[in-house]
Amino acid sequence: MKLGVLFSGGKDSTFAAYLVKKNGYKIACLISIVSENKESFMFHTPSISKTSVQSEAMRIPLIVQETKGEKETELMDLKKAIEKAKKEFHIEGIVTGAIESVYQASRVQKICDELNLECFNPLWLRNQFELLQNLIKNKFEVIITGVFAYPLDKTWLGKKIDKKFIEEIKKLNEKYKINPAGEGGEFESFVLNCPLFKKKLKVKSFQDFSAGENSWRRELEIE
Repeated sequence: MKLGVLFSGGKDSTFAAYLVKKNGYKIACLISIVSENKESFMFHTPSISKTSVQSEAMRIPLIVQETKGEKETELMDLKKAIEKAKKEFHIEGIVTGAIESVYQASRVQKICDELNLECFNPLWLRNQFELLQNLIKNKFEVIITGVFAYPLDKTWLGKKIDKKFIEEIKKLNEKYKINPAGEGGEFESFVLNCPLFKKKLKVKSFQDFSAGENSWRRELEIE
């Protein structure tokens, strides 16, 4: 079965792609939505423009769809991108990295139903600490590119998801109820290397931006 992956460049969508390929499915294309709205309800925004570099590293075609990011109407742009993937790459299903967000999963499912496509959510309701541990176990190199909740601050930008990260996020989960996988929008990530990549990506330079109170994002330049 040929599948298209809703791809943000972050850990969840990349790990979801890895799992479906590991289980014998063919990834025909990646689909990235570039939103003008940094507060998008649906889409990851930090360093989203760099998914093109990741697609090259994976040697998987990429469809890019721009959207103004207005609530609900952004779903029309998502549907356009999925329709394009179905037409150009003959996909039979869509893969998401959704873990707990009913808002996201239900809306993607509705689009898939309308387009007669299967919808795969391989990370759905998985234990989030186990997910982080599985990233490390499967040699994913992931860095933090956005933080959007107290007590996370600018010092978290660029941190790698490793054993130390898991220990720190566990303490914050216990004290502040920070979601360990960032599923509540607490943080965003970017994958520099994983088993899907033919080459490891390197950060050439970066710029950090304040995104409001207790919010920071990092834009990357990749070699």
